[in-house]
Order: sequence, then structure tokens, then C-alpha cells
Amino acid sequence: MGNLRLTLACGDYDLTRALIDGSVQPPGVELTILPMPSPERHWRMMRFEEFDVAELSMSHYLVAFAEKREFQAIPVFPHRRFRHSFIFCRTGAGIEEPEDLNGKRIALRTFQNTAGVWTRGILADDYGFDIGSAHWYTQDEEETPWDPPSWMDVQRVPPGGNLDRMIVEGELDAAIYPETLPSFAKGDARVKRLFEHPKEVELDYFKRTGIFPIMHTVVVRNDVLKSYPWVAVSMLRAFRESKERAYKRLADPRQTALAWVQDLIEEQQAAMGPDPWPYALEPNRAALSALIRYSNTQGLIPTEPAIEGLFAPNSLSESPRYVS
Repeated sequence: MGNLRLTLACGDYDLTRALIDGSVQPPGVELTILPMPSPERHWRMMRFEEFDVAELSMSHYLVAFAEKREFQAIPVFPHRRFRHSFIFCRTGAGIEEPEDLNGKRIALRTFQNTAGVWTRGILADDYGFDIGSAHWYTQDEEETPWDPPSWMDVQRVPPGGNLDRMIVEGELDAAIYPETLPSFAKGDARVKRLFEHPKEVELDYFKRTGIFPIMHTVVVRNDVLKSYPWVAVSMLRAFRESKERAYKRLADPRQTALAWVQDLIEEQQAAMGPDPWPYALEPNRAALSALIRYSNTQGLIPTEPAIEGLFAPNSLSESPRYVS
């Protein structure tokens, strides 16, 4: 018998590059790789379960798990990002400190996206932000139909509305965004970051909490796991190997177009250790616990599931390899 043929939808990152170019192959599996942007991938998996294996928004997965959808995660987290850098506000909106966001009109791409869940939770935990006081305006349809709790004001912008333009023109006050807000990226003086020096704030957050926020996980369809349970371990090993190759490429100055790449690597290792992207449960327990709590308190999931239950059981017994 030949290898099992599966589709994998994922982002095109340094951590996944060896899977995409075929230099890493999951044992026993022949992959058809489908690189695509996150919004499209998440929508297609949440709405139609199109792919055998998929990189998926972590908050979307928690919603799917609560709904008993037909896929399960493995402890792979190929995308993480600190979130303090991605809070933007309109100059002149009276927002100088995080608590000034209370009662304001705040833009989101969608309410359920992981970036927003993390940011709202961090603001509430660390800065006294009252999530229920804000007026939330979303750009896109949610990946999973959802009715906000009665204490929360969430509405879609009018058809043809553009969140970035609405902030610049004074219709909205701030944005919690997955990426850099376009107007800010263009240098528009009418928009600023909430935190003037976000890297310092993010380093302090990591030192206090040990959390490097998880954005995405990897899920496998249940019909695949039922027939071929070994696929969970095979995919986990392949993602780990791809990550280790990315680390080795990053450390080679001939393969990285950054003049001081070694300084950046040493700075990151000093702050975060040799492997800031661990693919295992225990090193991620604090981050997963926080995101589960945030998802529950923000009305996205009805209860807080046990962390171990989120992942294919045999993938949790596979010992991780750490790069030193």
C-alpha cells in the first residue's frame, strides 16, 4: 500500500516552509499542500470542513470544539503574536491610556478572531478595561454564526463601510486589529498606536505571564483520525521537523536578509528561551488556559473545556524535541 493522501491547508511561513516545499514529509502521508491566507482558510474549514488537515484560528477551534465539530487539534501552534502592538486609536479621540477605551466605539475584523479575543482579555486583566462598556463594530461576517450576550453591544458596519476609513474620519474611535491598520502603515497622523513603545510592554507581559499568545493551531478531521489514528503523531512530527529546519535557516546569515540577524536571535533567546514556538501541551498550558478563559468570559463558548480534551490523545504522549 502507498502513503495516505491528505490535503493540508496552511499559511506560508518560515515555520511551515519545509512542509510546503516537500523537504519534510509526514511519515506514511502524501500531502497536497494548499497555502492560503488565514481568513479564507479559517472560513472554509469552519463553514465546510474542506481540508483533511488545516491550520486554524485557536479561538475558532474552541468554538468548534464546544459545538462538537468533526475535527480535533494536535499541539502544533504555527502562528503566535504579541497583541499590544495592534491596538490603534484615532488621534483626538481622548484615548491616551488603556482605560480610556471604556465606552468607546472600537473596530474589529470579526469578534471571534483570536487576535481580538486575546487583546480584549489582556486589556481587561491588566488595565481594567470593561469589555461590556465598549461599542463593537465588525467588518466581516463571523466564521460561525453567533449571538452576542445581552450585555455586549456588537454590530456590523453598514454595507460598503470600511473600518479604517471610519476611524480616520471620526466615525469610530479605535481598532483592535489582527494586522497593522492600513492608515497607520501609511503614516497617517490621524491614527496612532495605543502603546507608544509596544515592544517594551510586550516583553514585560511575557516576563510576568510566560505567555506568547497562540493565534493558530492545527486540526485533523475526525474521519481521518478514526481510520488512521497514527496521522496525529505523523503530522505532529512533520510540523516539528519543519520548525527545526526554520530555526536552522534563521541562524544562517547567508539565508536571512537581515544585517544583525544574530543579534536579534540572541535577544530573543535571552528573553524567551531557545524555542518560543513549542509544539507540545505543557509549555503552552498557561497560554491555552488564558485563551479558554477569555473565550468563555467574552461569550464565545458556554463552558471552559479541559485542555487535554482539546487534542488528539496520542499526540499528547509524543515527547517534544527542543532546539538548543
